[in-house]
Amino acid sequence: MFKRMREDIRAIRERDPAARNSFEIFFLYSGLHAIWWYRISHFFYKVKMRGIARWISQCGRFFTGIEIHPGATIGHGLFIDHGMGVVIGETTEIGDNVTIYQGVTLGGTGKDVGKRHPTIGNNVMIGSGAKVLGPFKVGDNSKIAANAVVLNEVPPNSTCVGVPARIVKINNERVCEQLDQVHIPDPVSQELCRLSAKLEKLEKRLAQQDGKE
Repeated sequence: MFKRMREDIRAIRERDPAARNSFEIFFLYSGLHAIWWYRISHFFYKVKMRGIARWISQCGRFFTGIEIHPGATIGHGLFIDHGMGVVIGETTEIGDNVTIYQGVTLGGTGKDVGKRHPTIGNNVMIGSGAKVLGPFKVGDNSKIAANAVVLNEVPPNSTCVGVPARIVKINNERVCEQLDQVHIPDPVSQELCRLSAKLEKLEKRLAQQDGKE
């Protein structure tokens, strides 16, 4: 147990430039506390004491603002930075040395049964506010950009951005010619233009019919 606790603290010191010392991490990092609450609840979940497991999980949520279902499977070196609003579902599987930022959801779509939540590979980074929804895998060494909504499998060594998320890099090579996140077309404006053009066409046809009469 103490070995795992030291590993957790070391993972934070290696990846968070704001972490000044182990003492500060031990007492002040809610992401670290959430993982420890999860480990206790996961133990009771595995021995079929599901009610106690969920109660401990909800206590951890109350104190940290991070909800990790006791049925989730989490590897070594998980770092939840800031962490407020993070939600990790029951059938989620997380590999080693994963970094998760605030507001991330590893959830389901509501359409699946059994395995409903994603499998996150090793050394994956998931940016603030990202949503990974469904029973697919995010490959090792991948990066999910902030606020991306991932609904399909992600190959290893990929970078995903957007809503819905699309892959823009694999193995550091761009697979999308242009990545313009500023000049994004407005779907409402596009639909209004389409309806306006259709209305104009109908008016011309009516005018032609009136002329013939």
